[in-house]
Amino acid sequence: MASQKKRIRTVGSISGELIKKSREAALASVQIFNNPALMFKSEIFIVLMMISWTYLLHAYYRKKQVEYRYYKMVGARRRFDKTAKGAMKHWELERCLNDENSPVPENAAKNLRFLIGLRHEIEHQMTTRIDQFLSARFQACCLNYNDLIKKIFGAECGIDKHLSFSLQFSSLNKDQVDMLSKTEGLPEHIRAYITDFDMSLSDEEFNDPRFSYRVFFIPKTANRKGQADQVIEFIKSDSELAKGINAQYTVIKETERPKCLPSEIVKKVAGAGYTKFTITNHTVLWKELDAKRPSLGFGTQVANTWYWYEAWLEYVVGHCAQQGEKYR
Repeated sequence: MASQKKRIRTVGSISGELIKKSREAALASVQIFNNPALMFKSEIFIVLMMISWTYLLHAYYRKKQVEYRYYKMVGARRRFDKTAKGAMKHWELERCLNDENSPVPENAAKNLRFLIGLRHEIEHQMTTRIDQFLSARFQACCLNYNDLIKKIFGAECGIDKHLSFSLQFSSLNKDQVDMLSKTEGLPEHIRAYITDFDMSLSDEEFNDPRFSYRVFFIPKTANRKGQADQVIEFIKSDSELAKGINAQYTVIKETERPKCLPSEIVKKVAGAGYTKFTITNHTVLWKELDAKRPSLGFGTQVANTWYWYEAWLEYVVGHCAQQGEKYR
């Protein structure tokens, strides 16, 4: 702790205070998200992490002597923008990311832009069931933050030593895994936002761990008695073991999830009340969205036939709902 305080003092009093507040917000966000008693954890996590990242980048720009306050030039002088109470207006997170001096890697910045947009969505409407659905992106946000603060201000400022994997009271069975893979109960405006954002990404960007950090868990036992055993073991994604696990998991996932032909999608959409939605409308929609991109997870090809998952059906129904009376 003493070395950490010494490190913070070396970057200046204001920068040091920014780093301190940034770390506190980051730690609070994770502690709240890992609290099983809370039901509003994702929303709180997002807000606190946005504050944490903003303070971190303010500290960085101050260190680099980049002006991060809003101002207008009046002649040869700067006139700084102020709030109604007279406080300086500093850059928000998105403006920090847009600056040419931003130290945030590209796909880490995409992760933050996703969360910024998600925050805008949840500011205006109550949300449900987004904790498990977006946890991989929350995890990436945390890892990106820890990597960057250590890179800029030193390993002493990292927060990884204060956190560990949260313990679970139950293992995942098949029904629980199936539930986590579905988006039922996810608010329509949130689902639409996620889909639109993901469609703007390339497959490489979507699968980058700096955008979304995904892990696969399997039971593990010690090789011999008396050997310390870790619950989680990390392996390289390009190793033969990882390729085997990914291949096996893909087969299981694809065979267990319900699939529909395009005609069945149209029939089910009609059953939801949108009788004017035709197979032609369906074809136009998926082509406009490039919805057969594997990274979107809307469907899969079996032999020479494309099948749609329930996630696509939910999206189509939501699309029809947004069109008002057009398809009724």
